[in-house]
Amino acid sequence: MLIVLALSYLAASICFIVGIKWMNHPATARTGNRLSALGMTLAVVITMLNLAVAQQDLVKDASVLWSPQTRWALVLGGLVLGTVIGGVMAKTVKMTDMPQAVAIFNGLGGGAAAAVSVAGKVAPTPGAHGEEMLWSIVLGTIIGSITFAGSLIAFGKLQGLISGKPVTFPGMRLFNNLLILVTLGLGVWVMVLGHDPIGDKVFILTLVLANLFGIMLVLPIGGADMPVVISLLNSFTGTAAAITGFVLQNNVLIIAGALVGASGFILTMLMCKAMNRNLWNVMFVDFGGGGGSAGTIEGSQQETSAEDVAVMLAYASRVIIVPGYGLAVAQAQHAVQEMAVLLEKRGVSVKYAIHPVAGRMPGHMNVLLAEANVPYSLLYDMEDINSEFEQADVALVIGANDVTNPAARTDTSSPIYGMPILDVDKAKNIVVVKRGKGTGYAGIENLLYYNPKCKMLFADAKAAVSSLIAEVQHV
Repeated sequence: MLIVLALSYLAASICFIVGIKWMNHPATARTGNRLSALGMTLAVVITMLNLAVAQQDLVKDASVLWSPQTRWALVLGGLVLGTVIGGVMAKTVKMTDMPQAVAIFNGLGGGAAAAVSVAGKVAPTPGAHGEEMLWSIVLGTIIGSITFAGSLIAFGKLQGLISGKPVTFPGMRLFNNLLILVTLGLGVWVMVLGHDPIGDKVFILTLVLANLFGIMLVLPIGGADMPVVISLLNSFTGTAAAITGFVLQNNVLIIAGALVGASGFILTMLMCKAMNRNLWNVMFVDFGGGGGSAGTIEGSQQETSAEDVAVMLAYASRVIIVPGYGLAVAQAQHAVQEMAVLLEKRGVSVKYAIHPVAGRMPGHMNVLLAEANVPYSLLYDMEDINSEFEQADVALVIGANDVTNPAARTDTSSPIYGMPILDVDKAKNIVVVKRGKGTGYAGIENLLYYNPKCKMLFADAKAAVSSLIAEVQHV
């Protein structure tokens, strides 16, 4: 029986590894997701069988708190409840709310890891009585708690329950640095004290401070930096899950958590590169501030109409569409796809330029456009599409702001200076669809809007694109 369990866990682990590998490419992402889900299903089933075997030993142990029947009722009840809630959320969540969903799922994963670690300290299982298990219990509690609390704040910011702007106070950076040092110090003290009653009290204080640090870590982060935060919290969730695997002595949980933690960390580094930040800056320095210089602004914004833009698009040879968060908010992805198909029928080459941090989570634009059945072959990453802007007759920017701002190249005093951007300003003609004249999440003016080649179409993204479709049909 033990051999069957071990081989089954190995099969589940292989599903996770191959599944994540396939998620690297849009064409195989769905299959990879299904394979990973199959691996998780297999892991759950095998864990349930393993629990059944373990229950036979618990029946003989008079010290257990609950009867085997009660334990089974709790496990099955949690399984059914989680399945129902997860299924409903997956079916009903809007694409515009996907970042919030990712944030809350991250938080629940971290909270679950912390809860298991706390249980391992308060009511240790036979395998967790040894002092050698305390390191995993303490680390799982700290990392899981930081993820849980931080993800709740991220959810609140994305949902609009908390201001999307940085929430700071004088000396916050120093406070946060001291807070994490004290939390880690108390964690070491818990490991030194072991299962001593005083150690239990210190452990509770460590738990509280870890949650407080999670809150303080995310509060000073602005909406523009949310992709970095979500990928970092995702890495924390995986790491906490892997550490929890040591607490439960479960190999498949260790492997799955390590995969999520490592992939999340790699993604975090890619997001940092895309935002021109380093990891220390992300974690311990106030960022996402907004405001600041945007260079010397010359000229004025030139407003245009749907009729003029339609003519420009209809007679173009090459069009590059740059989607952003404004497109997501307006749920204009289906209208954009319809417009692209209409232009392609007229012989226009249409491509999509995707910035790594466009939107509010990693891959937000890819997911959004995939829902509208935009062919994967038309989606181009920043490094692949930037060289083509010079040949583009029209660059159509829909809801993207900071990721197209030339100030990132020219203004050393700008808060986004050095951030890689899409070279929209090199296109022959530029059209920006925007709801108003407000600034982006970085809080600065976009120099692109004052470029003589740039025309502003002020309207809701979905309404604007619908108007363009109607006008193109009459050209």
